[in-house]
Amino acid sequence: MVEKNSEEYEGSARWVLACELQRLREESGKSLAQLAEETNYDRTYLHRLETGERFSKLPVMEALDRAYATGGLLMRLWGLARLEAFADRYKLFMKYEAKAAIMHKFMLGIPGLLQTEDYARLVLSSAPMPVPADELEESVAVRIGRQDLLRTSPPPSVRVILDESAFMRPPADAAIWRNQLSHLVSASELPHITIQVLPFAAGLHDLIGGSLSLLWMADGMAVAYLEGNKSGSLIEDANEIGQLRLSYDYLRDMALAPPDSVAFIKQLLEDSRP
Repeated sequence: MVEKNSEEYEGSARWVLACELQRLREESGKSLAQLAEETNYDRTYLHRLETGERFSKLPVMEALDRAYATGGLLMRLWGLARLEAFADRYKLFMKYEAKAAIMHKFMLGIPGLLQTEDYARLVLSSAPMPVPADELEESVAVRIGRQDLLRTSPPPSVRVILDESAFMRPPADAAIWRNQLSHLVSASELPHITIQVLPFAAGLHDLIGGSLSLLWMADGMAVAYLEGNKSGSLIEDANEIGQLRLSYDYLRDMALAPPDSVAFIKQLLEDSRP
């Protein structure tokens, strides 16, 4: 993890956030122990936020904003720093996603926008090489933090088509899986989120082997993001996006209707109960 005074780190939004956290505490005259008592977060953890060794979750920034009466400044800085946690080729897509009025997604797995924290932790820790605990928690915080865009006002209109394979590899921890399935059912009940399941019986299609996100901005501008195994490409050409939209529409017609899709997930949830 890069230190706050590293040349690579200096000048980034995350560096600014860490410096601001330290400045605010020093100006307030509070010790780390006092701040820990006020916010109910461990003093060592708060210190590591000030040095930039850790990246927090949004509720931590909300608590610190209240403690320092900064009117949401820290949450805004956190939002900028969050973007830097992703690879460069994904950053631009994330910026588009944060502004999208309409999202259409086809996913081979459960997307980060609809993952529970525990499920996200399992997915992110499944890499062949062990992930250090600090880095893992940072990645989880970034992924879960992205879900804030689903709670904007007005929220984006989101349609997610989940390939049936997304449900065929449940984690060993049955409780985490049940909570994840319940979370999908709850998300489907929101008026701005539609979930469909593409069954194996639908057969072949031209998006096999990858996931697709189609985004439309409020002004009508559209972008697409094609994601494979550990790779992805942002597409801004209107003709390519048009072809991908046709592919998506074809999958939507092949997928189970939304009520049937929710019934499918509920049956999996029922089957997973002890």
